[in-house]
Amino acid sequence: MRVITFDIESISDSFVRGHIDVNEQELTVVAIHDSETDKYSSYFREELPKLWRVLEHADMLIGFNSDAFDIPLLNRYYPGNLSHIRSLDLLSEVQKVLGRRIRLQSLAEATLGRGKSGDGLKAGEWWKEGRKDEVAKYCIEDVRLTRELYDYALAHGILKYKDLRDIRDIKIDTSLWGENTTIMPSMTHALPL
Repeated sequence: MRVITFDIESISDSFVRGHIDVNEQELTVVAIHDSETDKYSSYFREELPKLWRVLEHADMLIGFNSDAFDIPLLNRYYPGNLSHIRSLDLLSEVQKVLGRRIRLQSLAEATLGRGKSGDGLKAGEWWKEGRKDEVAKYCIEDVRLTRELYDYALAHGILKYKDLRDIRDIKIDTSLWGENTTIMPSMTHALPL
């Protein structure tokens, strides 16, 4: 089964009640881990046609807040509909159990013993300053954390988070994660058949 773990970075000057409006975002970079090659790579907006080829051959997409943010934003650039690819959103999985959202930083620190290499606001500043390679590296590191959290949950059936002073377990049902099923019977491809 070919699994693509991914994350995107975007910029915008608009905030809606403290939340990022996906419709106001401009994509800057997408980073992925491809289970078929075991390699991490990044794609700037002008390189997206290369990314589509990879995503169209994926059996599953893994992300963090990807169903609500990353996939809808990518769909604004993709000539088809990425929602037809099976996806696993780790944030949604955590929210199903806890009834609330937990930041990637909190999960990574408690589960993996290390956190993120920066934050999205800083990445936006780097982008505006022309430091595109730093944004790509930051995005790849978020993909690395997401991939390692996925692997940890598969191996142990839990993720961890810090709640005030205590580290707590989140029991995650991973029983269906490895199954090769699709959401939709067919996919709209950007490539000619």
